[in-house]
Amino acid sequence: MKKNIALLAGGYSGEFVISIKTAETIEKNLDTNLYNVYKIIVTKDEWYHEHGKKIQVDKNDFSLLVDGHKITFDCVFIAMHGSPGEDGRIQGYLDMMQIPYTTCNAIVSALTFNKSYCNKVVKAFNVVNIANSVHLIKGEPYSMGAVLDELKLPVFVKPNESGSSLGVSKVKNVEELLPAIEKAFGEDKQVLIEEFIEGRELTIGVYKVNGLLTALPATEILSQNEFFDYEAKYTPGVTKEITPAQIPAQVKEQLETKAMYIYRHLNCRGIVRMDFILEAKTNKLFFLEVNTMPGQSENSIVPQQVRAAGMDLKKFYGDLLEDCLRNHSL
Repeated sequence: MKKNIALLAGGYSGEFVISIKTAETIEKNLDTNLYNVYKIIVTKDEWYHEHGKKIQVDKNDFSLLVDGHKITFDCVFIAMHGSPGEDGRIQGYLDMMQIPYTTCNAIVSALTFNKSYCNKVVKAFNVVNIANSVHLIKGEPYSMGAVLDELKLPVFVKPNESGSSLGVSKVKNVEELLPAIEKAFGEDKQVLIEEFIEGRELTIGVYKVNGLLTALPATEILSQNEFFDYEAKYTPGVTKEITPAQIPAQVKEQLETKAMYIYRHLNCRGIVRMDFILEAKTNKLFFLEVNTMPGQSENSIVPQQVRAAGMDLKKFYGDLLEDCLRNHSL
């Protein structure tokens, strides 16, 4: 019997459009012989499914009334970037409804969404380097002098809880620092200022199916922009992504081992993507962040890595869904 799958897309952040593209890729690659897929768009005002007209979700039990039939769901495939799909909020709701979902749980999602808190936890694992940083909270006093005592320029200034490089600046001189902090505070109530690490940007997908943890082939990101910003991520031709990354075998092994260690010890689930810098001077790996709902539009990095691993997306997404269903029934 076919399973009913809710595919959640949209969200509250500037990444809404990217989320819709991610959901399109996933929907196109879910086997309709096995699953009835209902795409549900989430906004601050409403959660709805399009079926000739908008059908509102009954949030009391997360159900839909379609053509007089009540539809409940066997599993939720979360395809939302930013809040509430990546920060633990939707996961907490689904836990209360006792409905399984494909991403990390609420606490892991919330932790990894907060870059500063996640860095502190990963640093304590003692398996990878972390750039020096300063964490600012809106309304709490801070001084430029204290920031510059802690960090060497250049630095990245970024919203602490935001994706797709929205509100991120690279600061090379002191005069740029305050405007960059204000820009980041425009996106979030917390700001992370992080020392710039000169080197190669590498990103790697890691997922678990049937208890088996797998690292996908890594990607090297070469941006024509100053860094891998919003434009570089989503404008064709601005960034070159090389999958698999042309890195020495020893670096490849280190990258995979460290990414899988972090996945296990953060208690991740489903597919996550981790970003690292391979420092030019030392060849040391520096951890940047964990994306618990990485972009999956057709040309996004995870689909590239899945294809480079010799898999197709239909099998990949099917495996993630089946694993989610199986673990819930245990």
